[in-house]
Amino acid sequence: MSFGINIMKYKEDIIADLTELIAIQSISGTDACQEALDWMINKARQFGLKAEKVGNNACHVELGEGGKLCGVLSHLDVVPEGNNWNSLPFELSVGDGYMYGRGIADDKGAALVNLYCLRALKEMGVEGKNTIRAIYGIDEERGMHDMDEYFGIEPIPELSFTPDSEYGICQYEKGMLQLELYADTHDGTTLTQMHSGKAVNAVPDTAYALLDCTENEDHQLARLADAKKGSFEFYYTIDGMMVLSRGEAAHASTPEKGLNAATALIDLLTSNFALPTMGTIPAFISHYIGTDIDGVMLGIKMRDKESGPLTVNVGTVHIDEGYATCTMDIRYPVTANGEEILDKIRKVGEREGVHVKLLEHNPPLNMDKDSDIIRLLSESYEAVMGEKPKLYATGGGTYARKLGGKGVAFGPVFPGEESNMHNANECLSVEKYFEHAQICLESIYNLYTKG
Repeated sequence: MSFGINIMKYKEDIIADLTELIAIQSISGTDACQEALDWMINKARQFGLKAEKVGNNACHVELGEGGKLCGVLSHLDVVPEGNNWNSLPFELSVGDGYMYGRGIADDKGAALVNLYCLRALKEMGVEGKNTIRAIYGIDEERGMHDMDEYFGIEPIPELSFTPDSEYGICQYEKGMLQLELYADTHDGTTLTQMHSGKAVNAVPDTAYALLDCTENEDHQLARLADAKKGSFEFYYTIDGMMVLSRGEAAHASTPEKGLNAATALIDLLTSNFALPTMGTIPAFISHYIGTDIDGVMLGIKMRDKESGPLTVNVGTVHIDEGYATCTMDIRYPVTANGEEILDKIRKVGEREGVHVKLLEHNPPLNMDKDSDIIRLLSESYEAVMGEKPKLYATGGGTYARKLGGKGVAFGPVFPGEESNMHNANECLSVEKYFEHAQICLESIYNLYTKG
């Protein structure tokens, strides 16, 4: 029997505390993130654990003294709730064997388990050889600057993992470029407004545009919409014709799982109107991105055997009188050079009068399959699940990038399981969640006692 089974005695307590944690609307960049951080610190102290805030955007909970410093990292900030939920996004809902709520899969569910693993070790009187820290941040969704600040104050653990992805063990994380593209002004004539998206790292599920066009053009656009991918609605307003585009949200690391409402809308509009009448930014998106997600029209399409293809996602578009801007999220293969990709995009932008601003660049993670942390996590997984975990690559970005080659992403979502990260109805299977909890306790136990 694995040690990890001991987490099950806390099942009811974990669900009760999840209800409180999910209710905190800690959308990245809002004041509620500090509330979530304070909640975690106070809860840890209630369990008799040492907890302290580090810098402005992180904290850690600590158990043990001496030996190697080992860590388990998770984040308490979440993406905006978005649309089309079947339940209240900031209220934990349980039904049909699933738990629903914004953050349950990314990453509050795992974050709470980390705390309960330390509680279990303390209350069971386990003697450790090493020091274990559960580290929490509140800026993961906006570039992980919380960990830059944290590790500017505290040392990087010698061995660590972050349950913020999938099982088995993530050996490769693609490089990530997040960009803002903008024009000096909005120079469109027919398109007067367009707005879509709240986050660069999510596929937007709604978009709308206001058009100054003739009645004949209105009718022609509506007929064309029937042949286009997506769902469109047309409304007459005092400011002109409004076109509403509905898509499907997804994480920017897997844009193929969603339907981008913004690029679908631009594709519809530029199929019916001349590019100059749409303005510089919509024309750029139409000509160099379209509805593709592989970067082929930008000249950056690529893939490698280790981590797969490059992907491109248009996360936000905001156009009004006097300004026009959009954001892009690019995940590129681990063997590629991010600076070269950025240079190509900048050159294309210069030709088209589009400025390219780098918001974030996280280089790829490429771990040795024989590293100590992969060996330890593999043994822990096998002890609970009865089989060895597979190594895999992801386009997602986790705190593992901040660990200096000393840590990896590991769980909590099992392959084939529905989670809807960054989408409506974010969820985790109750059964699988507590399987993850056992694997997590087994792993932290081994870090604490063996390392």
